[in-house]
Amino acid sequence: MDLKAHIRGIPDFPKPGILFYDISTLLRHGPAWRAAMERLAAAIRPYRPQLLAGIESRGFLIAAPLALELGLGFIMLRKPRKLPGATVGLDYALEYGTDRIEMQADAVAPGQRVVLLDDLLATGGTMAAGVALLRQAGAEVPATAALIELSFLNGRQRLDVPCETLLRYDD
Repeated sequence: MDLKAHIRGIPDFPKPGILFYDISTLLRHGPAWRAAMERLAAAIRPYRPQLLAGIESRGFLIAAPLALELGLGFIMLRKPRKLPGATVGLDYALEYGTDRIEMQADAVAPGQRVVLLDDLLATGGTMAAGVALLRQAGAEVPATAALIELSFLNGRQRLDVPCETLLRYDD
């Protein structure tokens, strides 16, 4: 199945000059969504994860059903002050400013193998921050994964672990 046929490009969103890769068209097509989850499961299974982590918010849509498919637990990496209880966080640089990502302090056990997922790998800043945060909490991060990679933004170069992606856009 051609999964790219189920990704809609929306020009000038969220601002002029940006082409937004909308996964909602994939999510609402049952057979394509199933195929995407099966392909991602096959791609990350060799890394032997014990837990999957998703980056807010579309990463949740990828990681949670994939964790179910693989019989694993799922944790959330979120924006500040969105999680209950004690949290750990990491500030990271964006192209224009900074951001912060947090997770519950007890979400991972030391040495636990966690694969980090998001819907899209662009510049790699958020994914790299997520890897760093998981490691700060004691996790081993053997790989990351995303549905879509915008390869022309070179985000993969910011990661020091493999990144599995299903769909690649080169320009």
